[in-house]
Amino acid sequence: MLKKLLLVILTIGFFSAGGGALWLVNLKLPDFQALEERLVTESTKIYDRTGKILLYNVEENIRRRLVPSEDISKHLKNATVAIEDDEFYEHRGVKLGAMFRAFFVNLGAGAVKQGGSTITQQLIKNSLLTQDRKLTRKIKEIVLALKLERIMSKEEILVWYLNEAPYGGRLYGVEEASQTFFNHSAREVTLAEAAYLAAMPKAPTYYSPYGNHRAELETRKNLVLKRMLGLGFIGQDEFDAAMTETIVFQPLVSAGIKAPHFVMWVLDYLEEKYGRLAIRTRGLKVITSLDWEAQQLAEDAINAYAETNEKNFNATNAGLAALDPKTGEVLAMVGSRDYFNQEKEGNFNITLAHRQPGSAFKPFVYATAFNKGYTPETMLFDLPTQFDVNCPADPGRCYTPTNYDDRYRGPVSLRQALAGSINIPSIKVLYLAGLADSLETARRMGISSLGDSNRYGLTLVLGGGEVSLLELTSAYGVFANDGIRNPPVKILKIEDRQGQIIEQSTLGGQRVLAANTARLISDILADDEARAPIFGRNSLLNFPGRTVAVKTGTTNDYRDAWIVGYSPNLVAGAWVGNNNNAPMEKKVAGLIVAPLWRRFFASALDRLPNEKFIAPAPTASELPPVFRGFSDGGKSYFIDKISGKLATEFTPPNLKQERVVKQFHSILYWLNRFNDPQFPLWEEPIRQWVAQNGRAEETEAVIPQAADDVHRPEFAPRVAIVLANPQMNYRAEDRIMVNLDIQTTRFPVARADFFLNNNFLGSRREPPFTFTFSADEAGEFSKEINEVKAVVYDSVENQGSASASIRIVE
Repeated sequence: MLKKLLLVILTIGFFSAGGGALWLVNLKLPDFQALEERLVTESTKIYDRTGKILLYNVEENIRRRLVPSEDISKHLKNATVAIEDDEFYEHRGVKLGAMFRAFFVNLGAGAVKQGGSTITQQLIKNSLLTQDRKLTRKIKEIVLALKLERIMSKEEILVWYLNEAPYGGRLYGVEEASQTFFNHSAREVTLAEAAYLAAMPKAPTYYSPYGNHRAELETRKNLVLKRMLGLGFIGQDEFDAAMTETIVFQPLVSAGIKAPHFVMWVLDYLEEKYGRLAIRTRGLKVITSLDWEAQQLAEDAINAYAETNEKNFNATNAGLAALDPKTGEVLAMVGSRDYFNQEKEGNFNITLAHRQPGSAFKPFVYATAFNKGYTPETMLFDLPTQFDVNCPADPGRCYTPTNYDDRYRGPVSLRQALAGSINIPSIKVLYLAGLADSLETARRMGISSLGDSNRYGLTLVLGGGEVSLLELTSAYGVFANDGIRNPPVKILKIEDRQGQIIEQSTLGGQRVLAANTARLISDILADDEARAPIFGRNSLLNFPGRTVAVKTGTTNDYRDAWIVGYSPNLVAGAWVGNNNNAPMEKKVAGLIVAPLWRRFFASALDRLPNEKFIAPAPTASELPPVFRGFSDGGKSYFIDKISGKLATEFTPPNLKQERVVKQFHSILYWLNRFNDPQFPLWEEPIRQWVAQNGRAEETEAVIPQAADDVHRPEFAPRVAIVLANPQMNYRAEDRIMVNLDIQTTRFPVARADFFLNNNFLGSRREPPFTFTFSADEAGEFSKEINEVKAVVYDSVENQGSASASIRIVE
């Protein structure tokens, strides 16, 4: 692009020297009258994923009112010149100095950061030429601008520009914009209104007063006023009054658009990539990812609970986003209760806005901990804890957080802490996992808005950063997809008017999380028993017969209520709150947002196959006790349940019992992190808890010195199978009697189990330990040789076995 710009500048020199005079003379230029007669016949059409449901026709029923110069406010003309081309009345269509400056700025930045186009050039580019970046188009733009300045006055060019200016969607020209936004003509706009109108055409969808960038529009409006003041178009008093004037934009009117928040999101992308003129004239057919049926289900869910949430919880807005985690395709997006309700700021797309996620951020921290070897059974203490090492010396830095219910549970597992959204142990998990590493996990999974770890502390795990609903929902999709990330996809395909594909999405996810870590998180978030203490069993988060993982989140001040849930083939997130950040009633997110989300997810899930999560690998038995569910000690040993002595290799597995030397410490103690600055802060409340609850502690002296002496090979029963006729050929229906010859050395026989080909037949628990069966009753058998087996147990479960072969024929 930079090379082309340089060539353009050189070309100007060529023309100024007369080399292109012939081409310039023969170049045809539409006159002003042609503007009124021009029709846009091939505008962009945006469809759902099937290509059959038309969501929006960009130029259908285009709204433009052409007005003469006397019907346009002087302020509006001056505001436009001030922000777009402050040398408009001095140049002849092209500013060589500005083009040179832009070239060198762009050259230094390595990208196009600054433009050098005049109002005349912009008019030519946006009204008469395509948006391609070819050299010939830029040359035409310059030549036409020069010629236009020769045949039209500055006033005519400016009026043409203002009548052509885009204001988003189907809205063109300052008169139509003024009527739509302020309910009066362009001649009657105030200075502040004129500044707003001048600010928008640069990026009308982005700077729309009905969109998510109202703050950015305000900033640009103020810039317009500052430039007007600097250029002498207005005085200081006028500037001050305009800066403080409150402007109320008129309500947005419905204009034949489906899924409006989603469509406007798509339009933002199209305008940025292809330009406004291309959207209006190239006849693009845009096939989006939107599932119209899912979108209708989402809108129904939002509408079903909108009034209830406002009445019961003081929550005036809600949003929902749903994606396919296997592809990243956005299936549904509802950014507010009603896009066209200006009073409720319905045009604001909450799915793209950044808010604090509360506890909905916790899974990313726990995933980081699991990556480092911690397990769902790892034990931590949920006790009042001071986390700042400078406290109490510096009281202003003291940090002693509480749980949502102001209760403390003592020892809890990571599974219980995550499923129950318990704050104290979650902060400890963040410390163990590491702040920087937890942020990196979130970033790799799609949370791009958090930035540098130096901005955060241990509150991050409680949702101290800000994320958007769309990126949070997409990141949960990584858990659903076994650790594979697929970024959000909104467009499947774009075709031009000839049907040629000019853009198409491609599948190809990237592993960003270990598969077993994703499975561990899904297993916990789908555990109805683990979350029962907060939600109860069989709550709205439970889907009998389906596998669904769910996490909620509420900010400490009750300004945001979140929920994100997923199955292997669907992920959906919902938010409830107020756009102005006003707090809601003090209720947990499950009560506020769960019913809305459940209504959508249950209906959407019914349309999909019943898929299950892959089970995670079991926790390794060789890990230290604190990683395997023991909170009361780090030194473990096994005893024989019968003798109470140390278990040996001969002790039956079911009689081995693991015990620990009872000592209550933080996990930092068992990890030998005695010099960790948090060590004394975590230990002190545990010592207090032990004293207050009368918990007895032990030394290693409690470990038995003697070994199990009741389970020995020589004590095992000796057994033989006795058949009445070992050589007999049995038919399937024949009764077969198995007798046992048993000899014991120390303990009496308690039970005998019988098997045919390792299939259990039955048991006998008292003499004579005889068993009768037929092959038909046994189920599977061979028509040749079959094995009869007996396993005999004595009263302490020493065991002996014997087997014999029998032949079964037709």
